[in-house]
Amino acid sequence: MSIAVGNILEGVVTGITKFGAFVELPGGVTGLVHISEVADAYVKDVKDYVKESEKVTVKVINIDDSGKIGLSIKQAKPDYKPHNKNRNNSKKRIKPSFSFEDKLAKFMKESDERQQDLKKNTDAKRGGGKGRI
Repeated sequence: MSIAVGNILEGVVTGITKFGAFVELPGGVTGLVHISEVADAYVKDVKDYVKESEKVTVKVINIDDSGKIGLSIKQAKPDYKPHNKNRNNSKKRIKPSFSFEDKLAKFMKESDERQQDLKKNTDAKRGGGKGRI
């Protein structure tokens, strides 16, 4: 049986690591189910979800140039719905309520007020200001 991306196959878990589980597929080839592809929920320990020698249904999600096979248990389930990673990009952009000119005018006004306050404070410390003629 040939193994191609998208195939759903039965396999046997042959090893478990902290980053995933190795599954032997028909034909004696082995693939890896990464920890992120074990379940829809957060997986802290792969051993909580699969055991060695357990039969599992997996989906082939990639085969790289060196022949390594990437597998997924969660994508092999019939009720799997992929998450839309671009969901935030689909929202319409909200136009700013102030134009650049409005923001610049506000900044200039606040800046002038700060400069006047600073000048008053420094003049008072020097003994200048209202008493001088």
